[in-house]
Amino acid sequence: MKTSWNYDQVMLLIKKPFFELMFQAQTIHRENFNPNKIQISTLLSIKTGACPEDCKYCPQSSRYKTNIDIQPLMQINKIINAAKKAQLSGSSRFCMGAAWKNPKDRDMPYLIKIIKEVKKLGMETCMTLGMLTKSQAKLLHSAGLDFYNHNLDTSNEFYKKIITTRTYQDRLNTLNIIRNSGMKICSGGIIGLGETITDRLQLLITLSNLEKPPESIPINMLIKIKGTPLENVNEVDPFDFVKIIALTRIMMPKSYIRLSAGREKMNQQTQAMCFMAGANSIFYGCKLLTASNPEEKNDLELFKKLNLSPEKKILSKEKIEKNTILFNNISKIKNKNYYNAAQ
Repeated sequence: MKTSWNYDQVMLLIKKPFFELMFQAQTIHRENFNPNKIQISTLLSIKTGACPEDCKYCPQSSRYKTNIDIQPLMQINKIINAAKKAQLSGSSRFCMGAAWKNPKDRDMPYLIKIIKEVKKLGMETCMTLGMLTKSQAKLLHSAGLDFYNHNLDTSNEFYKKIITTRTYQDRLNTLNIIRNSGMKICSGGIIGLGETITDRLQLLITLSNLEKPPESIPINMLIKIKGTPLENVNEVDPFDFVKIIALTRIMMPKSYIRLSAGREKMNQQTQAMCFMAGANSIFYGCKLLTASNPEEKNDLELFKKLNLSPEKKILSKEKIEKNTILFNNISKIKNKNYYNAAQ
């Protein structure tokens, strides 16, 4: 039965001695997941910059002067090549982000084509495009999109200090539209925006008390970008960050928890503690949209030390090429049949 969390319950958890909190989180994690497996995703910016929103943490906002190169929607062949490279590197899920407040209906046919082409590789797909209408969500789901990312970012109370171009309720409404469309939800937040401990707890309470918690929960540590209003905000204590990972695991035991932005500034020990606290997914590759990320060789080194291995079988280069030819020759083959054959 789904647990309904309240503030007093979560405050008691966060006040636990550190090792007791970690033990509880790790115990719950082992009940639901293999602790030696990790889900790997790659995130690509398919449309960069010139976003009309005013998210104070984001260098892609048109309201701030940053060093972001504005780029229109990528050509589909470049997107597919990036997906193939990600798959060969070990990713099983390919995530695509566009700097929009919301996609326009005229964009939908192209987005649908992208989804279908990535699905042909046998990868899970995820997009983050801003707010959606019910009809847009249904179209994305029908095209085969597995996950849709739409982060709440922080608590309802603190949200208005970070974003004014859409409301917290707008975000909750979008999550409801995503869920009702049949897609899985990817939604989390950012630690280090200047929020209080209470704000962090309220974010997790909101996520956990959705009708169904997100299947994927990215927990980001703010990457401070010069030119954004938050470039000089205080650093987050690594132990406080690990505690949030542990709380997320305890409160949402069956969700994948993704250690997301900010890993580049985390040492291996901090990342290892996050995995022990229940994180079991990462973004892999040198870039997250426009932000830096650890190099693949560094992640492979860490995986080796921790005896972590990718959760899903990764196709060899030869098999990917063979399957690509198969799709080109048999255009009417169903995605489900292909995926089964590819395995």
